[in-house]
Amino acid sequence: MQRRGREETGIASLREALDLSTVDELKPLLSLLPTEERPTRKSEIIDVIENQMLGHDLHALFDRLDELQRKAVAETIYSDRTDFVANRFKARYGALPRFRIKNKYRGSREDPSLLRLFFYPDNRWGGGRLVIPDDLKQLLLEFVPAPEPLSLTATVEAPEFIERIEWEWVLADEEQDVTINSGGRAAARPSRKKARESIRRIPLVRRDTEIAAQQELMAVLRLLDKGRVMVSDKTFQPSAATMDELTGRLFDGDFYEIEKKEEKLEEGPIKAFAWPILLQAAKLAELHGKKLALTRAGRNALGAPPHETLQMIWRRWLKTTLLDEFNRICAIKGQQGKGKRGMTAPEDRRAVIVEALGQCPEGKWVRFDDFSRYMQAASLNFEITRDPWRLYISNPQYGSLGYDGYHGWNILQQRYLLVFLFEYVATLGLIDVVYTEPGGARKDYKGMWGGIEDLEYLSRYDGLISFRLNSLGAYCLDLIENYSPRRIATKTGITALPSLQLNVSGELSSDESLLLETYADKESEQVWRLSREKSVAAVEGGNQIKELHEFLQERDEQPLPETLEGFIIATERHARALKNTGIVFLIECADAEIADLIANHERAKKLCQRAGKKNLLVKVEAEEQFRKVVHMLGYGMPRV
Repeated sequence: MQRRGREETGIASLREALDLSTVDELKPLLSLLPTEERPTRKSEIIDVIENQMLGHDLHALFDRLDELQRKAVAETIYSDRTDFVANRFKARYGALPRFRIKNKYRGSREDPSLLRLFFYPDNRWGGGRLVIPDDLKQLLLEFVPAPEPLSLTATVEAPEFIERIEWEWVLADEEQDVTINSGGRAAARPSRKKARESIRRIPLVRRDTEIAAQQELMAVLRLLDKGRVMVSDKTFQPSAATMDELTGRLFDGDFYEIEKKEEKLEEGPIKAFAWPILLQAAKLAELHGKKLALTRAGRNALGAPPHETLQMIWRRWLKTTLLDEFNRICAIKGQQGKGKRGMTAPEDRRAVIVEALGQCPEGKWVRFDDFSRYMQAASLNFEITRDPWRLYISNPQYGSLGYDGYHGWNILQQRYLLVFLFEYVATLGLIDVVYTEPGGARKDYKGMWGGIEDLEYLSRYDGLISFRLNSLGAYCLDLIENYSPRRIATKTGITALPSLQLNVSGELSSDESLLLETYADKESEQVWRLSREKSVAAVEGGNQIKELHEFLQERDEQPLPETLEGFIIATERHARALKNTGIVFLIECADAEIADLIANHERAKKLCQRAGKKNLLVKVEAEEQFRKVVHMLGYGMPRV
């Protein structure tokens, strides 16, 4: 059995805890007890405190604690840890209990509160953990009720707006703007201003992503199939031109409209950036030069149910090392070079977040801030860096995140949560989101050097307000076994004519337009014509023409014409009429007699094939075997 250290076991007895304190530290504790005994020797003071705390007065002393202090005791004695965990407690209850109170007779001096009779430092030098001794804990467990089970607050309805406090300067005396001077003349009085508080309601944007993600997945796969997605051969991140095109293809566009302002921190698109990265991480696309091309798995995904592909992408994303989502917070510098060595593994962070997401109720809205606090209260913690001094805002020295208060959960872990949820979980359609513009949404960084005036927001993801785990998300998180795809409503009707002309009524979505573009030529805004050349090339490249057949059947009220049915059958057959069996050498013999000899030899004829009077075809992989047979027959073939 592994031996547990002192940090895990805490302090065994109250006497041991008291013995770690000095006489000057014990006397204020003694004054808190309902006893007239006031000894001065340390051992005697310890005896009195021990008798009071471990005797019949314990219950009465506990009842004298305020509500927050009683919760601190309950949370600690029923915890999986032996010490009081301040950040976990504050995340759950919104405030910390008072361990010390101001002495009203001695200015700024603070004395221990009654709560300090229950909690003691685990070392004699101070600054350590506060623990409840084991013997005291056992007595408390007899009458202190257990805390209510931790739960995540959720609502059925999505928030429609948020309220934001704003301040404006107004004249203090608006009615009297003149005064009379000593000469009896009216004179302007100096304006006096005061700040006036107002509450502004800011409407929120809601995006339901479940259907959008399935349409966008197919649209991006088809763009890849056409070689229209460019990425960097070093970072594997999409080019600006690619993100512009993707944005135009997305269902209702990206989350935000991109503003090209030099003076504003602009991290660029969200979904248009994420999709090429996600498909590479899932090995559905790979780099060919500076363009992404579909892998075999990517081509198979063109004919697979989108929700199954999305689940596969999600699972592979959780393990990828292609990108650390924290890199997307452009305002926090120092993540590369020496700073990169201190960054923790994204895979470990993601695993903790996934565990927390699994505890979200399906179909209900959760405020992001509640989710963040819930993770802390439930000890679902993770680290971003082991060396926050390497990270900084604006200036490596004065803006370093190593200073106290600069690398808290709200600056590091919470910002990572925002990126992960908004840019990747929402893009994949697992959560629906409600959000606002990032500017002014979170001001917790404003007190940091470099964050007061320089930055309108710390990251583009600061505007996420609430999210909802939908059915697709529950399926991808393995919370439900089966998923029934919601039928994607189409606004498009298509009339297929015997001439292979397709007349479109309504507006084609991005993925619909790209699908038609794969098999047909566009003759006008509403007219397409099936192309045998394009269709054969598409099937030859790995596309399944049955997707075209199903697409047309769903949108044409009449049965498809026989000529079109025949076109699809013939295309499927003709596209597979030829088979590439490999690369061969074309070998020219000196004369037809040598060619006959070799082509008809018992061993050689298995390795070659006649091609004309003097030529033979030999597969590349059979070259060496063919040479051995030729040498046995007394002939040679010089190497090129």
